[in-house]
Amino acid sequence: MRKSLTKISALGLILSFATVFGQEKTDSIAVKTAINAAAKNEEGVKTVTTSSKEDNNRNVMLNAANNTSPRDVNIGLPSTVGGITILENDLPAVYFFWPELPNKTWRQSVGLEKTGLLKMDQLANTMGDLGFAVNSYSQTGTKDFKLKGKFTTSTFGWLQGDVNVSGPISKNGWTYTVGAFANFDPSTYKLGFTRNVDETKIFRAGVTKYFNDDKGKISIQYKYADSYSITNYAVFQYGPEGKVTELDNFRIGRDSYVVRDGQIKMKDIFSGQTYWANMDGNDSRNTSHNIDIFGNYLLNNGWNFKFSTRAHFATAKSSNIIPLSIFNADAASGYTIASTGQAYTGAVGTQLAMHTPSTPITNIAGRFSLNKQLGNHNVTVGILEQYYNIDKFTSNRSFFFQTTEPQPQRLIGPTTDADGFYNYNAGGEFHSGTENKLSVYGTDEWKVSDNFNLSYGLHLKNHILDGEYSLTPRTVGFNFTDPSQFNQINQSFYQIGGSLNATYNISKNFGVIANALYTEENRRLESYSQAFEPNTNKIKSPLGALGIFWNTDYIQLISQATYLKKNNNLNRYNLVNPANTTQAQNVTVYYDIQTIGWTTDFVVKPFKGFNLHYLLTLQNPVYKKFNFNAFGTAYDYNDNNVLGVAKVLMEIDPSYTIDKWRFWASFRYFSKQYANLTNALYFAPRWETFGGVSYTVNKNINLGATVINFLNQRGASGTINGAELITDANPYYGKLLTGTYIMPLTGQFSVSFNF
Repeated sequence: MRKSLTKISALGLILSFATVFGQEKTDSIAVKTAINAAAKNEEGVKTVTTSSKEDNNRNVMLNAANNTSPRDVNIGLPSTVGGITILENDLPAVYFFWPELPNKTWRQSVGLEKTGLLKMDQLANTMGDLGFAVNSYSQTGTKDFKLKGKFTTSTFGWLQGDVNVSGPISKNGWTYTVGAFANFDPSTYKLGFTRNVDETKIFRAGVTKYFNDDKGKISIQYKYADSYSITNYAVFQYGPEGKVTELDNFRIGRDSYVVRDGQIKMKDIFSGQTYWANMDGNDSRNTSHNIDIFGNYLLNNGWNFKFSTRAHFATAKSSNIIPLSIFNADAASGYTIASTGQAYTGAVGTQLAMHTPSTPITNIAGRFSLNKQLGNHNVTVGILEQYYNIDKFTSNRSFFFQTTEPQPQRLIGPTTDADGFYNYNAGGEFHSGTENKLSVYGTDEWKVSDNFNLSYGLHLKNHILDGEYSLTPRTVGFNFTDPSQFNQINQSFYQIGGSLNATYNISKNFGVIANALYTEENRRLESYSQAFEPNTNKIKSPLGALGIFWNTDYIQLISQATYLKKNNNLNRYNLVNPANTTQAQNVTVYYDIQTIGWTTDFVVKPFKGFNLHYLLTLQNPVYKKFNFNAFGTAYDYNDNNVLGVAKVLMEIDPSYTIDKWRFWASFRYFSKQYANLTNALYFAPRWETFGGVSYTVNKNINLGATVINFLNQRGASGTINGAELITDANPYYGKLLTGTYIMPLTGQFSVSFNF
């Protein structure tokens, strides 16, 4: 074994952040590479007012787990599969993140005119949702010719090209924009069946008409996206105090734990026919077509009319493999390598395979709002319509065994078929139908006096579900055979959301802040995927915060305590029997989450060119009402700490600018993170380190270099798959486990141009 990899050092990453969190995914099939962090934006600290609707926060885009999606950030709630909510032109990039993940249709790109971080109260007021969101706007046509682009590569062969051209068409206000984004990312490990872990292509084209007298503009844009991505896991030896040791024959983050041929055998849940699916290419590829019409028009009475509409048509396909457990097989166990027939002894990995065949998705959405400054009030009223249709979503499932090595080989065992698969469609999923959300909302930013600012908003929503599901148990070998196996879904929910924020300056530079936020939601179609009637009681999320701020020319500081609770969470776990790791069971659990946190954030500028950002978050997120039965045993996880969320989060971000150079370094600290629901297993504290330098060649060209994990720590993070029921860590010391991880030492280089 190599030496333990949990020694921590200092140095670090990025710029600035706002304390944020993600909602919870309702199915553990995603066991994603989420890196939970906290953040605070320097704009938000400097200007502690209620009028700044959007934080210009680039750091949310830098993910320590992969190159394909924004960073996940939180203050106590587990993160989602889709990660942080992503808006484009004030509408969600995707209506729901499963099976069409947001990064399959949206990427940070020069094809976006603006990207920022939407504050939590604004998301509650305008979307009725809980959390923060990346808010982006497509590049529109320009009155002057503009060419901008970026090329990025890495020490592992990552190739990303990104270009956008815009300019005038005629003298009467017509302009155009055209852009292309292409990503070919092999990540940091080699698969046995394809080069790239992520292949994504996005093309944009549109026209913009500018109205006379600066009244506004209207844009019509088309976007096509084509994407697939593959998730990897690490094998490691688990030890005392949450430390993991890298294996001699498996490098964390450098080796692939995805089966060598990249193929999984499934049984179609409708026809009952078996078939093979690939992890890449056409069997796991999302394609989408977007038509957006958006813009604004200044009415004669002074109201600014803003509008954004979208027709989104997608075909989602998804192949996923989730590691469940590892056990040892001797010569008498009867395992052979599928490709050669050779007998196999040693560590055997149990894998869950899932495949969603071609699934049509339609999303029609529109937002229309009016905004005007009325005396001391900045008033906005709006309406939001979202229609969503998913046609016969299925998740076909099977299980298989594989060797525990880089690019593992599939095994045939005593319980498998001739190809090495078993338990077809145990826990398979199905739902179909439409959702419709119609909302009205209003916000007011009121400057009550020179010292007192008040911001408040209200969001009223009608959410309708209309579709079908099935209560037929998904036993081994299951497939639908009779129309009577399907039931109708007809639900209508009324939901309320909103916020109240107050800022009071006791003196010119010092004051107090108070925030209250509340959102409601009910179940979605996705909640009907399994063979049970979901609990449709309202999910309520109240949040309260109280703090102080202090601003001078040299320091901007905010310190705030927060209380948050979310009830009636739904999660589906793929559990492994601790007494027999070859047995798995799908269990549905309803539970609450409660967290109390305290965040202190400041930016210091002691001398010209130097900036130091520091963030400290203390929090205690725990489960409430968490009880279930599995394998004949009753489990009670009440008051256990939330899985994968650190109690102490810290960021230190220095940067220095001199002449044409900018140097920055930053690091994020995570205290002990529990890796399974019983809290018996956990990961030791760790740092995530980043650093970089950029050089402005001239006003048109910029060069940049970034190093991820420059201390080259190769440890595990997130969760340990298949360990949800483990109650005693001692028997697991020295055992092989699987989990997610941070990227190994990676250098990235870019050249940007803007003419």
